[in-house]
Amino acid sequence: MKKFVGLKLEGDLLLSGCRVTLEMGQEGEPRQIEQVGRLPQCPDLCLALQQWQESYDQLDGNSRLEPGKIVYDGSISDRLEQCLQAAENLSQQFQTWLRSPSFQDLDRRLREELQRDDKIRFLIRTEIAQLQQLPWHLWDLIDRYSQAEVALSQVCFEPCQPPNPSPEKMRVLAILGNSDGINVEGDRQILESLPYAEVTFLVEPQRDQITDRLWSSPWDIIFFAGHSQTEGDRGRIYINSQESLTLTELWYGLRKATQQGLQVAIFNSCDGLGLARELKDLAIPHAIVMREKVPDRIAQEFLKSFLHSFSRGQSFHLSVREAREKLQAWENEFPCATWLPIITQHPTATPPTWPQPQELTPVMTPVAAPAAKVSRRSKIKA
Repeated sequence: MKKFVGLKLEGDLLLSGCRVTLEMGQEGEPRQIEQVGRLPQCPDLCLALQQWQESYDQLDGNSRLEPGKIVYDGSISDRLEQCLQAAENLSQQFQTWLRSPSFQDLDRRLREELQRDDKIRFLIRTEIAQLQQLPWHLWDLIDRYSQAEVALSQVCFEPCQPPNPSPEKMRVLAILGNSDGINVEGDRQILESLPYAEVTFLVEPQRDQITDRLWSSPWDIIFFAGHSQTEGDRGRIYINSQESLTLTELWYGLRKATQQGLQVAIFNSCDGLGLARELKDLAIPHAIVMREKVPDRIAQEFLKSFLHSFSRGQSFHLSVREAREKLQAWENEFPCATWLPIITQHPTATPPTWPQPQELTPVMTPVAAPAAKVSRRSKIKA
């Protein structure tokens, strides 16, 4: 059975705490359950989140930051250990926060209503950046239900464009941006292996080339690989060696793409929550971004696993969960890799599906991603 669970959080983590509104029901039907609770302010959780982000940032020995701006103390093994300790502390503080007495009525209601074999779409609806940065996938409730996955969503939203009838092939616009120091060829090979897909590539394009493509053709998926960063509440992508853009600078083209049936935007690049926040006014149904800086190998392993499952008929949300969890195989080298991919979506969007012609069921072996060791798709500064 497919179910929807929404938690709307209004307030903040540091000073006043959050009013939490639970919405729950069958997928595609009016909400059947509504209940209100609270999560208290938690300065310790704020501090733990900040400490983890700082320790994770220090892992990047080959950062795209300007050379000479960072001096590391200690060995890489010391930094790995510090990151693991900070991640464990954040996990414990997060679980303690969710066990707050003022939240337990909602938690119990969820466990009473949900069955182990339910397919569940969890939406965390909040406008507060700090709440979006929390590792919601670590909630023991999510772990308990193997058919569930968490997505971030907004509180206030514009109407979502109804999905077009499923095409015979998935139409993909793949933008391969500035690849200085990283290898996006692996992303290209993965996309080229997709069944029932028409993929158009723009390699280090000019701004007007992206705009022309957004306006001239309908797309089901827009994909970006390259460098990106978040500046305040805005995301910036580096499209070639000379140009970078915020998504606001592509606003009209992206709106046109949404009106023509765009279902998913994938940013296989660093620090993507700022990109996701910029997408909310466009009412794009679904996006996949990376929370923090992402190593090349992790970006490509996630993409390979996700598209392999999704393009062969598995649900969108479960494909993301499985691909994210498979990254655990790399966490001895890349700590917290399973924390990085996150779905953001419109509250009323219907999960997308991949075309599955009944008469053909080819099995295609996914292309192995090149083993780029520690390059990261982070911001570039001159």
